[in-house]
Order: sequence, then structure tokens, then C-alpha cells
Amino acid sequence: MESRNLKQRGRHHSDDDDMLPFTVGDVADEHGHSQKYGSHALSGRGEGSLSRSYGAYPVASTAQRDGGSMGNAGNDNNLTDFSAASWREGVLGIMRSRDLVNVLVLTLLSLMTRLYRIGRSNRISWDERHFNTNFGPKYLNHTFYHDVHPPLAKMLVALAQTMAGFNGSYDFKPHSKYPDHVNYTSMRVQIAMYGIALVPLAYLTCLQLRMSRPMAALAASFILFDNAICVMSRFVLLDGQLLFFTALTLLSAATFQNVSKHSEPFSRRWWTWLVMTGFSLGCVISSKWIGLFCVILVGIATADDLFRKFCERVPSEDYILHWLARINGLIVLPLAIYTLCFWVHFKLLYRTGSGDHKMSADFQARLLGSKLNSQPYDITYGAFVDMRSLYDGPGLLHSHIHRYPTMSRQQQVTCFPHRDTNNVWQLQKPHGVAANYTLDMIEFVHHGDIVQLVHNQTGAVLRSSKQFLAPMTTSHFEVAAENITATSDEGISDWRVEVVKQKHSKRSDKRLHAMTTVFRLRHVSMGCLLRVGSRRLPAWGWTQSEVTCLPDATHKKDVKSKDVLWYIEHNTNKRMLKDDLSKYVKSQFFVDMVQLNIEMGKTNNGLSPDRDKYNALESEAWSWPFLIYPMRMVGWGDKSIKYYEIGNPLLWWASAIVCLMYPFRLLYWLARQRRQCNDWRPGELLEFWDNSKLLWGGWALHYIPFFLMSRVLYIHHYLPALYFALLQLAFDVDLFFKHWRRGRYLHLAAWCIGAVVFLVFLYFLPFTYGWDRPAKELAGRKWLNTWNVYEDLYAM
Repeated sequence: MESRNLKQRGRHHSDDDDMLPFTVGDVADEHGHSQKYGSHALSGRGEGSLSRSYGAYPVASTAQRDGGSMGNAGNDNNLTDFSAASWREGVLGIMRSRDLVNVLVLTLLSLMTRLYRIGRSNRISWDERHFNTNFGPKYLNHTFYHDVHPPLAKMLVALAQTMAGFNGSYDFKPHSKYPDHVNYTSMRVQIAMYGIALVPLAYLTCLQLRMSRPMAALAASFILFDNAICVMSRFVLLDGQLLFFTALTLLSAATFQNVSKHSEPFSRRWWTWLVMTGFSLGCVISSKWIGLFCVILVGIATADDLFRKFCERVPSEDYILHWLARINGLIVLPLAIYTLCFWVHFKLLYRTGSGDHKMSADFQARLLGSKLNSQPYDITYGAFVDMRSLYDGPGLLHSHIHRYPTMSRQQQVTCFPHRDTNNVWQLQKPHGVAANYTLDMIEFVHHGDIVQLVHNQTGAVLRSSKQFLAPMTTSHFEVAAENITATSDEGISDWRVEVVKQKHSKRSDKRLHAMTTVFRLRHVSMGCLLRVGSRRLPAWGWTQSEVTCLPDATHKKDVKSKDVLWYIEHNTNKRMLKDDLSKYVKSQFFVDMVQLNIEMGKTNNGLSPDRDKYNALESEAWSWPFLIYPMRMVGWGDKSIKYYEIGNPLLWWASAIVCLMYPFRLLYWLARQRRQCNDWRPGELLEFWDNSKLLWGGWALHYIPFFLMSRVLYIHHYLPALYFALLQLAFDVDLFFKHWRRGRYLHLAAWCIGAVVFLVFLYFLPFTYGWDRPAKELAGRKWLNTWNVYEDLYAM
């Protein structure tokens, strides 16, 4: 039995050709698709349901769309309909349709809002110093650096700096003014272009999601008139690039979904949008790792699509081709783009810099100016060495004046990941053998030689003894540094060098070389091996890695575990000529890329919140949708130009409610469908799911994971989720008027809602374009008590 709403929908007709961008001809395309794969392709649809297969929203008749003539519903010349034109003629269809005018108008408005007085403030704002100094110029002067984000968005910053005539020679100070020779306005304008493109992209995306033109324009106005998106698009940051590639991914995925449903598979247009989706995914994940959520979103949609094709019993040959196409387009292509960005990153940054210590010694030795590049290749007695563990993470053999609190109570020996003077040891002959390392004949260190390691800063000697167990790993012996005297136990400081691998020379070469020789150090009297693992000492050991002596009573084990393997990273010897070690070491690109990504992850996890600044700059994810804690982007002096990252409150609150209610609404409709309450025509609910899952799924994936993150968070981390939420808000408004009001008042609603949103945008305009008077004058714009519009509510 049909519901009252359904009967009403059957009695009304619409003459508004703007209501929906698809025609009965689109259903004919679906019919052709079903004929190719068999009648079962329209699984779950009864006979004679063709004309209503996409009846989720009112469909204007062919006669109405052709001005009264009974033309072909699938006619390619039907250019009053965006979707019909775009599905059949691609970009040319858009250019010859009325949507070109809408896109141009929206783009013009976006240009006005993003570029208006963009160069007004000549001061470094928010993270502009971070990207203008730490990253962009590094590409201009080819200096290697380390950061938590992939390189694409930062390379685009460098491109903007290059086009603005900046040579990367100026070191920007926090809150300082741009120097006269830096065209900061040009840099901001170029970065703003990514934010400008969001508005037309939102309009085109909503059309592909089967929204009416008025509501697609309303969705674009939501992006246009959100103060937070606008202000974050006006500075040299990474958010604009990230949002642009996120929006491009959504548009590409929505278009490919439509093309896949209504066009022949494996056609040129089908391949174009599949490749475009993969390209967008590669760019968004190469800008920031948050782009991984876009990858997951498209992956879920793809899995849904492939599962349906499996249920529709698509021929196995075609089904396999669908899998292969998506694997290549949506996995291989994004990975290739991600890899290409890092390849360009390494090619541009070929000079040593502050971040190269995060990379392997082999990589560092190939950088121009690195101290690892220029050092003696052969190791001799008397050389001062930095000895690094082959085990990833712990770093260089280290000691300091602090002592163990128990056991021997001698000087601690640890591993420390950073370069430090306490990492330097001198290679000396065994205990009791006198030698003058500046006058005696030069002697090289070979496999099987017995050596002592003397700490350069304290003069203590590396030693181990059966009397003392390691502080953490009690099955091993303690390793400490002790000032050896004549009365000390003989042999406790002697270590035998055991060469395990020669990376450059032949295995028969027994000499110890810098960088290329991997060796063990075996305690002569005990037979244990110098080892470092993943365990860290408590606070008394400065949380540095524990170094122990691994028992090996037989003295015969050929242990090759990385935790007992070491190499000389750097050595200093005034009696030896320096060599160019770049000709001896090899650095593999893929190994370097993986290592850099691992280090990026470690650094990202280390960005813990600073509770002293909590809610002044930082915030938690729960507060974002309802705009609890906006953020000051600059200093708040009475005469300074002040920017406040605050969104359009009506848009943030409404979109948050809509997104939070979406799962409950969907469950409600599914439950009613199970009870055979016909709120939807056949296929309508599935059509609703297809067109809304990308929006709500994008919001959920870009928002919910932040609750699981321990790193420091800011309100601008919500902007990608906000983009999806604002489009979801417009989608639901569109659904209400089309599903329940049969499309009546659609234009009026769009204009009224858009006008209210615009007025609120104007009301908060001083925060977006800068306020140079006392903030107290904006007290009326403090809608929530948590907004620090003019008061210092939190410690800065």
C-alpha cells in the first residue's frame, strides 16, 4: 500500500527543468546497460520498472525538456541539462550548457571573496613563517629538510615563491614583517587560487550527485560564504591545496560513479574519470596524510560497486577487467604519483640540511656539504669515531657523566639518535698496550683486532663485567664506561672486532672502513656481544636506548641480528687524508622513501598537545563541529591587524546536526522499508544512498579518526570534513524539497537560505579580512562564551 506522500507525488507535475540534471534518456542508458549484461543487471527491479528506476526525485518529461516536442530522450543536443550533456559530451557539454554561466559567476564571486585586500597585512600570519621559511625556500636553495607532511603541497608553495620572484634567502621571523623585496601578496594570491577553485568544484560535484541546479548553487554558496574556509585560503599555508585536491577527488569520484552507471564501461569517458579519480587521490595523499581518508572513501565506494556487479552476475571476463582497471587506476596510479612526488623531492633537495639526520648514513653521505661525505675512508688506531647501530631507531653509541643508580654505578652507556659530542669515542689498542697515536706509525684496524673504546668527553673506557646485570634486560650484562686504572680487572675493556659485511669492497677485505663495513664488537673475556635493542631506560637514563652485552658463551655464534651490528658513521683523523665517501656508498630511492615516511610518522606521533596553550590555539575534535573554540591566527594588539579562524556559525551548526542525524535517518528508512512502508519508489532509497554516501562518508572519515589521535590538533584540521558536511547540508535541503514538496519553492528556498548565509558571513567579515581596531568593539559578535573574541580566556 502506497503512502500518502507517494500518492501526492504521483498527482503533481513540475515544469521546472532545473529541478534535476537527468532525463528519461539516462534511464534508457541504464536499460542498454542491462541488455548488455542480461535482464538480471537490474536486480531487484520488477518488470516495467524501467521508467521509474531513478525515480528518487521528480523527472521532467522529454516533451517538457525539448520545449514541447517529442524529441529523443537521449538526444545529445539536450544541453539545458548539465548531466545529460556532461555524460555524453564531457567538458564540451558543460561549456555549451547554462552551467557555464553559473560556474563563471561562482568563480568570479570566489575570486572577489578570496582576493579582496589579501595583501593588507604585511606581517607573517599563523603558519606562514613555517612554510615560507622551513619548507618553500628549501626547494629554492636545494637544502634537505624533515617534516611530517608529504612534499606536494610544500612544493606548490615553493612554486608560488619562485613565480613571485623570491630566491629563498630570507629567514622569516615569527610575527615579523615581510621585507620589501618579498612579494608576499603575489605568493598569497597564487596559494589562494586553490581555495578559489573550491566553489565551482562544489557546484559541479553537486550536479553529479543529482542535486538540482538551485541547490547545487546553494551548496557552492556555503563554501563561498564560510568565513573559516575563506580566511584559511588567504595565506601561504597548505590547507588550500589540501582542500582543492580533496574537492577534486570528490568531483572525480562522483562523476565516475555516474559515468559507470549510465555509460558503457571501458569507454574513453569511463577511463578518463577513473584516471582522474586516481590522479586526484595521488595528489591529495601527497599533500597531507589526511588524504588517506579520501583513499578509504573511494575504496569503500569501489568495493560497493564491485560487489553489486558481482551480484548482478556480470560476465566473469568483464568482471575481472573491472577489478584490474580499478586496481591500476585507484591503487597503482595514486601510489605512482605519491612516489613521483618523493622522487622530485629528493632530486630538488641535494644539499645537506637540518633534517638529514633522520635519514640513513648512506643517504646523508650523498648530500653536498655533509660531513659524512668528507672523511677518511680507512679506520686507524687513534681515530675518533661515531659508531651507529644498524638496528633502526636507537642511533649512535653514547655516554655521559650520569651514572647507573644500581649495579656498578658507573657511567651510563646508551644509544642516542641525534648528533652530539658525547657520541665520540677514540679507538685505542688493548688494555696495557702503550701507544702514541700522533707519532707512532699509522696502523689500520682489521678483522680480529682487539681494541678499546675511550669516551672522548670523559676519558672513560667502554667495559662490561659478569658481576653486573643490565638494568632493564636482566638476562644480559651491563655495559658501562669506567675510568680504568692499573688495579682494574684486566680485560674488562677489551673488545674484538668481527667484520660481518663489506658493502663496497670484497668480502676478503678485512680492513675496517667508514660507512661501508658492518661489524660486531665481542667482549674478549666474556664472549658477549655489544647490543642495543628497542628498550628505553627510565627518566634517570634520559629515556635513551639501553645498551647491553648479549651473552654468547661458545664464542662461536655468527650472530647477524641487526641489534648486534654496528658501523662507523663518521671518523676524524688528522693524520689521514679525507676522501669523498659518496663514491663508496649507495642509497636506494625506495629504501630512502620508506625510511623518510617512517620518520614522518614518528615525528607526527611526537606532536603531543601543549596543555599550557590548550584552547587558546589547540583544541579537541569534539569541539570542532559546533565551533566551540575558534582560533586567533595572529597577535591581538589593539592596533595590529587581527585574523580570527571562525567559521560561519549557522553553516557549522546546521551541517553538524545534519551529519550526526544521517545514520539515524538511514536506519529509520531502512526499518520502514522492511515493514513495507512505501516512502520510496523502487530503487529510490538505493539512489539516495549512492548519492549521499560520498558526502556523509567523507565527513565521517575526515572527522571521526581525530578522536583516536594523540597528536596536537587545531580547528583547521576540521576543514576537509567541513567541505563534505556543507555539501551534505545542501543535499538534504534539496532532498526535502524534491522528495516531500515535489520541487515546489526550490528556487525560493535556495535564495532565502543563501541570503541568510551571506548576511552571517558579512557579520563576521572583520575576522576574515582583518580588524585593525580594538577587539573590544567586536564584543557583540561573541555568540558563545568560549569565543575569545576580545578576552584572553586561556593562557597564550
